[in-house]
Amino acid sequence: MILVTGCAGFIGMHCAQALLARGERVVGIDNLNAYYDVALKQARLQRLLPHPGFAFEHLDVADRAGMTELFARVRPTRVLHLAAQAGVRYSIDAPDDYTDANLLGFANILQGCRTQQVAHLVFASSSSVYGGNAKLPYSERDAVDHPISYYAATKKAGEVMAHSYAHLYGIPTTGLRFFTVYGPWGRPDMALFKFTRAMLAGETIDVYGQGRLVRDFTYIDDIVQGVLRVLDKPATPDADYDPQAPNPGTGTAPYRIFNIGGGAPTLLMDYIGALESALGITARKRMLPIQPGDMHSTAADTSALAAWVGFAPATPVGEGVTRFVDWYRGFYAGP
Repeated sequence: MILVTGCAGFIGMHCAQALLARGERVVGIDNLNAYYDVALKQARLQRLLPHPGFAFEHLDVADRAGMTELFARVRPTRVLHLAAQAGVRYSIDAPDDYTDANLLGFANILQGCRTQQVAHLVFASSSSVYGGNAKLPYSERDAVDHPISYYAATKKAGEVMAHSYAHLYGIPTTGLRFFTVYGPWGRPDMALFKFTRAMLAGETIDVYGQGRLVRDFTYIDDIVQGVLRVLDKPATPDADYDPQAPNPGTGTAPYRIFNIGGGAPTLLMDYIGALESALGITARKRMLPIQPGDMHSTAADTSALAAWVGFAPATPVGEGVTRFVDWYRGFYAGP
């Protein structure tokens, strides 16, 4: 039995679908909060509910009593923890939501994994943890001690919390640093979704950082394949770990951290260009300065992931954006 938290979320739904398709039994939980359109979350959930191998629990990971009861009743063998309060900019306005979901919620997950001695915990981290780092591409060997948003700080804290449980209780634990995930069923607060909606409505799009921001966009199908491969290979201690020159991505505990990034960092204006081509619309653009908490550039070194599970994302941005547009037009066309 695999427990998937955040199963009505963008990545959670896709991963749960893939697990069910290969014959796994999945218990999914989600609090269906109103951070963005709940109807979209419900629509994602409807893609999972008909499957005989799937069971849904409406539950918040920050609910300690509820999570304790769930772990005792379900007794998962593996946990894929994707539930979180997402969004860099929103963390400036509502930090308490991040404390509850990303810190208290994750503490409940870790304690549940401890009590059930799960075979593997895989959890979502973020490229945001690299914060003020300027050396590109980002490597798991880099220190990540300078977050520039509270969201990033909670994700870094989660990695440290997870290491402590792996060390103390021997729980195989892997954290995945996702790099700007996009694709069908994506989040409405992400740039691709916002741009598509505005352009189809004939509205001007806001282009932050004067369009000079760079992101390592990662297509959802690549993310799912990477997640499942990692889930199938529990973390182990690093036999080559040197405490005199510590590698933050491994350790003497059964703990690993991996980047999952698209492998082709793309200028924001080129990303918009791919969307213009897919839609057949030239966007009206409002050029704006970078927003507080935003990183200027991201680029993932995925060599550690490739060495561990033999996989690196490779879907071209143009192809991924076109697939998103096809989904968007179909989903919002309505009956």
